[in-house]
Amino acid sequence: MRMTSQIGRWSSALALTLALTLAPGAQAKSKDKDAEASREVPYASTYKAYPGRPTALVGATVYDGRGGRIDNGTVLFAEGKVVAVGASDLAIPEGYDRIDGTGKFVTPGVIDAHSHLGDYASPGVDANSDGNEATAPTTPDVWAEHSVWPQDPGFSRALANGGVTSLLILPGSANLMGGRSVMLKNVPAITVQQMKFPGAPYSLKMACGENPKRVYGSRGMKPSTRMGNFAVNRQTWIDAKAYMEGDHEKRDLAKETLEGVLKGEILVQNHCYRAEEMALVLDMAKEAGYKVTTFHHAVESYKIADMLREADVCSAVWADWYGFKMEAYDGIPENAALIAKEGACVVIHSDDQNGIQRLNQAAAKAQGAGRRMGIDIPDAQVISWFTYNAAKAAGISDQTGSLEEGKMADVVLWNGDPLSVYTRPEKVWIDGAMLFDATNPRMRPVSDFELGQPGEGDVK
Repeated sequence: MRMTSQIGRWSSALALTLALTLAPGAQAKSKDKDAEASREVPYASTYKAYPGRPTALVGATVYDGRGGRIDNGTVLFAEGKVVAVGASDLAIPEGYDRIDGTGKFVTPGVIDAHSHLGDYASPGVDANSDGNEATAPTTPDVWAEHSVWPQDPGFSRALANGGVTSLLILPGSANLMGGRSVMLKNVPAITVQQMKFPGAPYSLKMACGENPKRVYGSRGMKPSTRMGNFAVNRQTWIDAKAYMEGDHEKRDLAKETLEGVLKGEILVQNHCYRAEEMALVLDMAKEAGYKVTTFHHAVESYKIADMLREADVCSAVWADWYGFKMEAYDGIPENAALIAKEGACVVIHSDDQNGIQRLNQAAAKAQGAGRRMGIDIPDAQVISWFTYNAAKAAGISDQTGSLEEGKMADVVLWNGDPLSVYTRPEKVWIDGAMLFDATNPRMRPVSDFELGQPGEGDVK
């Protein structure tokens, strides 16, 4: 009798377990877990830092990237990390290589938060044009990394001429949703996975304004107007939310990306020029339930700088590009200074294979334009426009972008004031490994593509 009762209890418990397991909610959760496991870290980073040596940079003017300046400072790094930053009396441990920086300057590695290197590689021919999947107004399913050509000579030019240690590669702006970005460490590599910044979040590239409506309107399809742009975006977000709330039985690569955005796992980098359009995008983001991380190009950010500050949205801007199309007509050289004056986040970006080699000079131009209208922004703050703020815009400021203990030893030693047109990088370290030395011709990087080209070779 007791045995029968016990079996009955076991049967009841089993039945309850089965009922719970087979309930629609439990089934969906189980499928969600299976789906998540099946797509865990695709195309994962295989980046490994090049070997470096414990190094002490002594006697230089140090800009830490967070607005700090140390005259006659010392920067210590070892095992790929910043060990300490301080004044000249900072103790240097035994075994460190000592480099005299007297009369020179040290900054964090330069970061470009808007680049197309590798996707629009040099030489700029149709065969290397892989940045826009201009076949549908929304293509969140594509990933920029699947177009990156690591042998693009632009990478080594950015390193040697611009001190660029990390860069965010974005799809182009033909589409309302252009696809996922990839963050790269600017190191010589054979595969893109060997360049992928470990732990960096993905971003979704979006675009508003003239580009999408021009590209698709010219084909007689929606969108052909700005209101069409927003209608397509809004419906796409509605469909993405429905997918997110579903059972994920059938994978959808586009909606997987959008779901990541809605969950806050994927950032949003939004190409947008005009002030009223950026304000509308912020409202759309509230409606859909996501956050804009950065507006790119943003030539009219100065008109809504207070709104951007309150929303904690960065503006990645040029120093003085304007007027090359109608929506850029109200761009002004004082844009960056006016944004900074309101306490909003300023990033100097390139969007150009040549401009990426001179982000420091672009920042100085923007500073000068502000100064001429009475806005005097300290040099140490301007340095953050292409170091820490750029890292913040890309979602990697916890790892790089500033000279702080424990962060990646991405460091540039400049042969003069980095905000001078006469200054160039003298030495560049990435994760503590010296990858460029202007005083050593054998440490000038050359891509495979350049080998055998006239005037090029192993040493240049």
